[in-house]
Amino acid sequence: MVRPQGLRGEVVVELGTNREERLAPGSRLAAGGLEQRWLQVVRAAPLPPARRSVLSGGPRRWRVAFEGFHSREQAEALRGLVLLAPPMGEPGTLWAHELVGAEVRDREGRRLGRVGALEANPASDLLVLEDGGLVPLRFVVSTAPGLVEVDAPPGLLS
Repeated sequence: MVRPQGLRGEVVVELGTNREERLAPGSRLAAGGLEQRWLQVVRAAPLPPARRSVLSGGPRRWRVAFEGFHSREQAEALRGLVLLAPPMGEPGTLWAHELVGAEVRDREGRRLGRVGALEANPASDLLVLEDGGLVPLRFVVSTAPGLVEVDAPPGLLS
């Protein structure tokens, strides 16, 4: 959150994603650290970009009104907060930050290695194991925190 905007409790937000629907009316954003609270968007509109940000591809700023904030003084309390949105996607969506570092096992529970990276591939994105092995994502059958189970064909990793 950059600063208050106007007198009616609106704030200027730098959008750090290309998903503008994060600011759609009714969407919720988490604000704060240990005492996290949820802010609900009432309305949002893009601000005209500054000349230097257009040329540099700099941040995109939005004027946002949150439910329960009706004065500049209330908005001032939000200055400097980082807002986070819940993950988007259907249940079962695989997220790179959850896969990298996870242990990979086959259906029988045998350890196949650890995910070191992900690699884009036209046929199927790949889990890149720390030992260099490659497992197409289409062979992933389940995930749990720190664990990926795969049903890879015989010989894929030998």
